[in-house]
Amino acid sequence: VQLQASGGGLVQAGGSLRLSCTASRMITSVFNMHTMGWYRQAPGKQRELVATITSSRSTNYADSVKGRFTISRDNSQKKVYLRMNSLEPEDIAVYYCYISPPDQWGQGTLVTVSS
Repeated sequence: VQLQASGGGLVQAGGSLRLSCTASRMITSVFNMHTMGWYRQAPGKQRELVATITSSRSTNYADSVKGRFTISRDNSQKKVYLRMNSLEPEDIAVYYCYISPPDQWGQGTLVTVSS
């Protein structure tokens, strides 16, 4: 499977962005069975979980983004989204799309927040 993320960019503090990730080289019925998610890696820090969504659409969020970020998926399009509201400078990072199994990450998309 290949994961292609997009939607990153520069936004002012308090602003919003929506990240998208498309899974390719995978048939839709198989995509539907996988947990999808987003991780991020800030400069000088380890990669950390941001949010996940299971095949049954159960979601999980890092405490730091609860109430501000929303993960969703469109199985027919083999896409997963991350809506990010009330962005803060602490959210600056490269954001990576994730699929499990097999615990694979795509290329990242950079989110920059200006204060």
